[in-house]
Amino acid sequence: MAKRIGILTAGSDCPGLNAAIRAVGKTARNSYGMQILGFQDGFQGLVQDRTVSLEGASLSGILAGGGTILGTSRDQPHRMVEKGQVQDMLDTAVANIKKHRLDALVCIGGRETQQSALHLMQKGINVISLPKAIDNIIAGTDLTIGFSTALDIATEAIDRLHSTAYSNHRVILVEILGREAGWLTLGAGIAGGADVIAIPEIPYDAQKIADAVLARNHEGKKYSIIAVAEGALAKETVSFFEHSRKVNESLRSGDEKEKVEETLDQIEDRLTGNAIQLAYRIEHLTGLETRVTILGHLLRGGGPSSADRILATQLGTASVRLVNEGHFGVMVASVSGSIQAVTLEKVAGLSKLVPADHTWIDCARRVGTSLGD
Repeated sequence: MAKRIGILTAGSDCPGLNAAIRAVGKTARNSYGMQILGFQDGFQGLVQDRTVSLEGASLSGILAGGGTILGTSRDQPHRMVEKGQVQDMLDTAVANIKKHRLDALVCIGGRETQQSALHLMQKGINVISLPKAIDNIIAGTDLTIGFSTALDIATEAIDRLHSTAYSNHRVILVEILGREAGWLTLGAGIAGGADVIAIPEIPYDAQKIADAVLARNHEGKKYSIIAVAEGALAKETVSFFEHSRKVNESLRSGDEKEKVEETLDQIEDRLTGNAIQLAYRIEHLTGLETRVTILGHLLRGGGPSSADRILATQLGTASVRLVNEGHFGVMVASVSGSIQAVTLEKVAGLSKLVPADHTWIDCARRVGTSLGD
């Protein structure tokens, strides 16, 4: 009998998801004679058993489209909100997979999706995952679906801001998505010629950013572009939370320690996306007119770049080959230019941050870009 594959897209949307769905579906049908079934709205649709047929013409004309034809949600089967309460719905998800006699489930998503895939694998389900994340944060892969497109959009935005900043002699901060990882802001800042780049991995000193802006001003350069990741934090803020966690570690134990740590995490998380606050500080320290542009979800919208279409197609076709070979419990990754299968245990729950010695950091400093430290 022909093998049957289920597929879903989970987490936030990004360009390239439809290209991946198309690659999985067409490869399954054309190369291996498999049947394919889509679940709507990620793991929510899997738990609620909401399906859509991906036979016939459903995969035609979607390669260049943005978003996902399957819909998506941030629900995870092991911690899903049902009737106002968090519940473990893994057994329900497993039951629905068995109900449809699926030989494998392909999950396309970010870090949380890799975790969910691992939980399903531990329940005995044949799972393969594909990495997508516009901030390129997923461990075990050099590139994620959506990153290339978001990088192009962010770079174009910085390009466009140069002319208005130059004409009006302004400082313009552009806030770019990336709560934990600075790949997107760093890459766009370098490609777009930003004068200052602030990323989560390198806590900034507002005075040093102001000094870099003033130095340009004194050289006759009457404008500056500052690329700021939404998760970039000031040095004093980072020091405060580090100290608070050390105090919590030494004074408390057990559940009390965990509750305080959770509270600190929540407070720190609310401090992300502080470009407006930083802009006020820069204007106060420099006396120069400062404006803010927040790109936000604009980076997630629209069709995928050619690079993302190719990557999504590579990962999608490889996932079906692995299904045919009976190779499960892996994430299909792009590593050093080749497509490889990485075990879910090695990537689930992990983040890929920008290393301090990364070549992008080095080249940014060498061309005179301030990193705010």
